[in-house]
Amino acid sequence: MLNILKMLAAWLLPQPAVILLLLFYSHAKAAELVGRSVLSADTFAFGSTTAQFKKTNRTTPFLRAQPVQGFSAVVKGPKAGTYLVISDNGFGSKANSPDYRLRIYAVEPDFTTGKVFPVNLQTGERLSWFDRQSFLELNDKNRKVNFPIIADQLFYPGSTISVNPAIRTNRLLTGGDFDIESFQRLSDGSYWLGDEFGPFLLHVGQNGELLDPPISLPNFLGVGKLDFVKSPDHPELINLPDEPARLTAANLGGSKGFEGMAINTSGTKLYVLLEGSLKGDSLKQRLLIHEFDLASKQYTGQIFSYQLEHQSHAIGELTAINNYEYIVIERDNHQGDPNNSAFKSPAQFKRLYKINIKQIDAQGFVDKQLLVDLLNISDPRRIGGNITKAGIFTIPFVTIESVLPVDSRTLLVINDNNYADSYGRIPRQADNTEFILLRLKKSLNLFNRH
Repeated sequence: MLNILKMLAAWLLPQPAVILLLLFYSHAKAAELVGRSVLSADTFAFGSTTAQFKKTNRTTPFLRAQPVQGFSAVVKGPKAGTYLVISDNGFGSKANSPDYRLRIYAVEPDFTTGKVFPVNLQTGERLSWFDRQSFLELNDKNRKVNFPIIADQLFYPGSTISVNPAIRTNRLLTGGDFDIESFQRLSDGSYWLGDEFGPFLLHVGQNGELLDPPISLPNFLGVGKLDFVKSPDHPELINLPDEPARLTAANLGGSKGFEGMAINTSGTKLYVLLEGSLKGDSLKQRLLIHEFDLASKQYTGQIFSYQLEHQSHAIGELTAINNYEYIVIERDNHQGDPNNSAFKSPAQFKRLYKINIKQIDAQGFVDKQLLVDLLNISDPRRIGGNITKAGIFTIPFVTIESVLPVDSRTLLVINDNNYADSYGRIPRQADNTEFILLRLKKSLNLFNRH
C-alpha cells in the first residue's frame, strides 16, 4: 500500500506535498506515546560497596550502595500501577560484577509527574528511597547451586578484596554468579528467572531463595557436539586456560542466553527465548524458543524458531499476549536518535513484533508481524518535550529489554540503561531508565492470567 501511495503521490503532487503526505501516512501507522516517566541514571539503593571492578565515568567504587539500573524484565507489581523489575548482573560481565547483588525491585512510574518511585515490595505503597522494603535479594541459603559461587569465597575472583560479609553470611547471589535477564512470577509467589551465563533457569521462592538447582538447557537439535547449550561463562568452562578457549568450547555466544521469558495465560508453560543462535546452526538468523513445563519442571522438547530480520540483530524480550501470541523486542546494536545529527551511527532498527506459535511457515519459523516501530512513535501531545521531533518520538537505546501489555491497547516499554555506558538519548550523557506507555492503533487479543 505504501509503495502504491508513493508512486501515485510522485506522479500527481509536487515534491513538498509528497513529503507531507508520506509523513502523514507514516504517523497514522505509528503507535502513540501516552506516558513517559524517568528514573535518573544516578539512582542508588542500600547495599554493600559495588563497582570495585568496573571502570566508568562515575567515581567508583560506590560505597555501601549499588545503582538501581539495568532493568531487563518487568511483571505486574503488588497493586495497580506498580511493577516488579529485575536488574541484570550489574556491570556487564562476570569479571566486573561479583560485588553486585542480584535483586527484584518494586517501582511505580508516575505518568503525571514523569517520575519513578520506589514502592514497598509487598504492599505497593510509595517509599522515599530504595531501601530494604523495595527489593528482594536472590540467595542460595538452601545450597542448591551445584558449583562454587561468590559467597563461597574469601576474596572476589582475581583480587585481594574480601567478599562482603553480608554476601557470605546470607549466601547472596551476585553478578559474578548469574546474569538474570528475564523472569516471571507464579500464582504461588515464586519466581522463574532466565540466566545468560549458563544459560540456566532459576526457580526462586518468595524470600529470594533458590528452590531448585539451576536447570540447564539440553541441546535438543543436536547442533554441534555438546549435549547441553553452554555459553563461554558456563561454570563447567571456567577452568579453561583463557577466554579464547572458553569461546571455542561453548556452543552459544557470550551474553546470548535467556533474554526472553514468557508464561502462557494458562500458567502452565514457560517459553524461553535465546538471544543468540547456536554456533554451527546453518540458519544464522534463527533463534530458538524452548517450551518448559512448570508442573514437571522439565523442558518438553517442543521448540519454536524465530527469524531475525538480520543476523546481526538481537532480541530484548518475549512477552505473552495470550496462549499462542507473544511480543518480541528485536533490535540492532546501534544507539541514538536518527533524527539527531549529533549521533554519527544512530539506531536504525528497534521494533516490537507479534508472533504466533500456532502459525509456522514453510521454513519452520513462527508467524511474525510488525507491531510497533520504536523509532516512529506518534507524539501529538508532545509528551516527549524537546525530544520529540516533527511529531515523532523515538526509543533509540541500544538495549530495550522490557515490554508488558497494560491493557489490550497499551504497552509499557522500558530500556536497559547499561549504567553508565549507554548514550542513546543524549550524546555523551549516561542514559536514564525510561518507562514509556504506548497506545496501539488496534487492540491485542489479550487474556490476563489469573
